[in-house]
Amino acid sequence: MSQTTSDSTIAKDGRTTSDSRSAKDGRTTPDSRSARKSRGRGRRGPLASVGLHSVLAVAAFIAAFPVAWVAYVSLGPGEYDYQHPQRIAAHASFSNYDHVLNHTDFFTWLGNSTIVALGTTVVGVLVAASAGYAVSRIRFLGRGSLMYTFLLTQMFPVSVLIVPLYKILANTKLLDTYPGLILVYCTTAVPYCAWLLKGYFDTIPVEIDEAGRIDGLSPFGTFWRLILPLARPGLAVAAFYTFLTAWGEVAFASYFLLSPDKFTLAVGLQQFVSQYNSQWNYLAATGVLIAIPAAAFFYLVQKHLVTGLTSGGTKG
Repeated sequence: MSQTTSDSTIAKDGRTTSDSRSAKDGRTTPDSRSARKSRGRGRRGPLASVGLHSVLAVAAFIAAFPVAWVAYVSLGPGEYDYQHPQRIAAHASFSNYDHVLNHTDFFTWLGNSTIVALGTTVVGVLVAASAGYAVSRIRFLGRGSLMYTFLLTQMFPVSVLIVPLYKILANTKLLDTYPGLILVYCTTAVPYCAWLLKGYFDTIPVEIDEAGRIDGLSPFGTFWRLILPLARPGLAVAAFYTFLTAWGEVAFASYFLLSPDKFTLAVGLQQFVSQYNSQWNYLAATGVLIAIPAAAFFYLVQKHLVTGLTSGGTKG
């Protein structure tokens, strides 16, 4: 018994002696190296943190400065105050906003833009979700070609598409109508959103579809009642992109809307610009007002943008 105790003591002392000797010699043991790696993994040094935060601060400044500058210029009551920005702070006022809201057709433009943007969002997201789900789940002839065709349509510039789309709308009696402009915007939004949602549907387990069929749901019922609720984050991103596409678009709306009572906000802005004059103070004030609904829409969907992609999709 005493011999065993002495042997273990010698083993411990030997290990301790060898560890202490290694520490004195400047050598590191495997345990110390692994502990050092575990402490250093995922941690940045002070210099790296300062550099990272500096880059982020510069990026935030670049993103926020144009918005802040437009808001600042909108407070200058004079038409040429933008040329002397140092004078705006001394006599800043909301007279430009009063003129835009009470002496223009701003609320008519706002209503038209809301109809077109929401119509494009609903139609575009439904079509894109249906196409993305079909390509993700169903194996059919031309499946890959369909997605690349969607991608190909994004390569044509707006200037090339205006003339053929104008003729199509004129022949189908959809020129100068909300449905016509909504369909045109969908041709821009659906291809991108279909690619986006197809990749999102790929992350949802196929077992959920199979469980729906076992419970007696039709393919559309499975899509509508099971898959779409799980795809809310992806649908929120697609809806936000589609809404912004229709809300701020200028070229198509300028050519396809001919009646002043159907002008959208982007087209209405052109009334402040003429061949010989540009009323930058009114343009800036209207630009700020246009950004408010877009920011509100983002606030409504942002909680879905940051949620887990398939959170709650499966158990265990």
